[in-house]
Amino acid sequence: MLKMLTTKGSSLALALMLLLVTVLAGCSSDSSSSSGKEADGEWAGQKVKVQLIGDFSMDDSTDPITGVKTTGLQVLKDEFEKQHPGAKVEFILMPWEGYTEKTQAMLTSGEADVYQMPGIADFAPQGLLEPLQPFIDKDSEFNPDIFIDQQLDGWKALGPESEELEIYGLPFFGDARFITYDKKLFDDWGVEYLSENPTMEEISEKAAKMTGKNPVTGEQNYGIWFRGDWSSAFTLINAAEGIGGKWGSGFAWNEVKLEFNSSEMLKGLEWLLEMQKLAPEGIVSNQGNEKWLTKDNNIGIMLNTGPGELVKQIEAQGLEDRIAISQEFKNEEGKGGMFAGSPITIAKSSENKELAWEWLKFATSDFAQEYFYDTGAAFPSVKSALEWESVKKHEDILGPVFKAMSTPYTPRYHWAAAQPRFILTSEIEAALTGKRSAKDALEKAQKESTEWLETR
Repeated sequence: MLKMLTTKGSSLALALMLLLVTVLAGCSSDSSSSSGKEADGEWAGQKVKVQLIGDFSMDDSTDPITGVKTTGLQVLKDEFEKQHPGAKVEFILMPWEGYTEKTQAMLTSGEADVYQMPGIADFAPQGLLEPLQPFIDKDSEFNPDIFIDQQLDGWKALGPESEELEIYGLPFFGDARFITYDKKLFDDWGVEYLSENPTMEEISEKAAKMTGKNPVTGEQNYGIWFRGDWSSAFTLINAAEGIGGKWGSGFAWNEVKLEFNSSEMLKGLEWLLEMQKLAPEGIVSNQGNEKWLTKDNNIGIMLNTGPGELVKQIEAQGLEDRIAISQEFKNEEGKGGMFAGSPITIAKSSENKELAWEWLKFATSDFAQEYFYDTGAAFPSVKSALEWESVKKHEDILGPVFKAMSTPYTPRYHWAAAQPRFILTSEIEAALTGKRSAKDALEKAQKESTEWLETR
């Protein structure tokens, strides 16, 4: 009996041992297979750290008011890692507030590989960014023609040893400036709609006709509105461009010559002062436009507007048949208006530049570009966006926006991220508030900005 129990016990122990060995072998096999698969990935062990500026989230979220679901950045991470076996993506998210100083600190400490870089003209000369032409030249899969006209050239900058403008960033988030108007107010007043490329004289004439008591509704209307604070310098520069003027010349700071007090700038500022009389009070403090893009809108023409959430607002208010777009003022070459948006760049300090370049290509692919557009994070910079269903169904609005993106003044107003922009803005405000005449304001802006250039 004892012998039988012993035999049975041995058999049971042996069976359990064999089962355990099989399980362990299976686990080992799975582990080795998984590890081997990862090890075999082309990008195994490499990570790209990507800095983004704006209101982003890794996880999906739902708007508590509209109920609209927004997909998180996780979808981009998953897709990139799927396309690049073995690679990992880490996002470093940053708000717009104080982004310049924070980006400087990150670049200095080598915190990320890839940066969203609206201030590219300031960072490239410091030798903190990698020139991209070598990557473009050796990558047969990449086609620089995918971008909307002017976008690639617009972000060119000077490096520390550059003799001419070079490519340090790819167009990432697109942007544009244009003139928007409400067709219903034009109809109420019996005024012909704006032409595709209006002049200052056309704007003046039509804005004046729509200022007063609306003949249909009896409500007070204003012919025009524009921001008299932070964007006023761009509105003024564009007015000057429309009559053959410009902000100045040069790109390297030691070669820049400003023309803030030119005759065209003076005429432009005097025109803005006249337009102020046809606008609601408060433009210097960004007020008076509270009803814009609502069914109760009381403003005919909006200068210097951007895409932002334009389509979403128009849809939400049911204004599809009311809102239209004209181009900003253009010079004789058909160029004019501020070049805007954000490029994407590679840090000079990156130890994974090849993977970083792969991310740049991915970020400008249709997958990523459409993601950012559909989530409301940014406007696309690629030509293929014109064929997206989400764009085609709003072609009347978005067609002119894409055209505006292809005709700005380039290279961009690089002084707009530096002191001359703030000096000019301050003096425009002084003129709008009656503290100085247009001529005195521009003379002061020219003098102080030139002094800044000389002591920079």
